[in-house]
Amino acid sequence: MNPPPRRPGRDAGLVRPSTITGGRTAPSRNTIDHATLVLPPPNPPEQTDLGPEQLRVLRLCEPGVLSAAEISAHLNLPISVLTILISNLKDSGHVTTRSPVPPAALPDRQLLEEVLSGLRRLRT
Repeated sequence: MNPPPRRPGRDAGLVRPSTITGGRTAPSRNTIDHATLVLPPPNPPEQTDLGPEQLRVLRLCEPGVLSAAEISAHLNLPISVLTILISNLKDSGHVTTRSPVPPAALPDRQLLEEVLSGLRRLRT
């Protein structure tokens, strides 16, 4: 019997997303999206029992803060898979997440322009 024909664009070493996420199809929290910032905690727990993709996420975040979208691009993983990985890492205490500043919390543009105008007057 002949093996099934290869499908174009499929990598022979492809790991299915369900394998990467441990069978989970949704993150444990809905607060993680593409703009969520991921950073290492001050006192991270031991990295035993972590999968290779989770370890790769931790290695990427060691130097500093990255967004979920940046991590997704570096690891070439869909953002849906990465949000599950980040949720698992947050639940286990391996990473800390922070939402970006919402637009409503940003200073008013007119106020910023007035401050800039005042600073320019100080220079002259």
